[in-house]
Amino acid sequence: MNPLFQMMHDAAQASGGKLPLYAQLEHALRQAIEEGRLGPSAALPAERQLALELGVSRITVRKAIDVLVAQGLLVRRAGSGNFVNGRIEKQFSTLNSFTQDMRARGRTPGSTWLKRAAGVVTPEEALRLDLPPGSPVLRLHRLRCADGTPMCVEYATVAGFALSSPEAVADSLYEALAAPGHQPVRARQRLSAVLLGGEQARLLRARDGDAGLCVERLGLLADGRAVEFCRSYYRGDMVDFVGELSA
Repeated sequence: MNPLFQMMHDAAQASGGKLPLYAQLEHALRQAIEEGRLGPSAALPAERQLALELGVSRITVRKAIDVLVAQGLLVRRAGSGNFVNGRIEKQFSTLNSFTQDMRARGRTPGSTWLKRAAGVVTPEEALRLDLPPGSPVLRLHRLRCADGTPMCVEYATVAGFALSSPEAVADSLYEALAAPGHQPVRARQRLSAVLLGGEQARLLRARDGDAGLCVERLGLLADGRAVEFCRSYYRGDMVDFVGELSA
């Protein structure tokens, strides 16, 4: 049996047969992407071929693909077909960590530690985090990767009261902050266009002067205290920041 059809069958069984055909196909394609059966930038079979192999209408195939395109998992290229999105889409309106974002998109997150140390606030950190001079902080600098590909260089400063030590952070900073009850519940973010250079360009395998994106985030607790200030540099040709707006 065709693997996609088998996954559609399994999806229908799991839902008690209540999922419409397009939703079964959407689920099967999403599962194939998340499990790596369809890797980044992989081409999907033509819609006509999918419809024939799966015994469904082209309208059903098109509707399933429309959903995944809208969610950023697939991209359409005029005259070429449908492909797994090789770029990373990060939600600018959702408070997630890099690790959570990558896992949600079926990517395998990874990190290389550049610095993991305790210290006291610098004047800029004191201003950003609203901490008095001499306050303890943790500095967590990492190269963040998706499926082994460098995606961003992240420089995070965490208020000392939030974590016991820098070693408390394994893969996800937000998962580490959640354990003692200090995960941010809201944040203020700023997105800026930059030219990469020096350490950022080298680590991201870019050239000096290549276009990049800088995201500054201030994470806040429910009581209004700032717990995290993070400055992240991304390659401009590998990441899209998206957000949902409403009137």
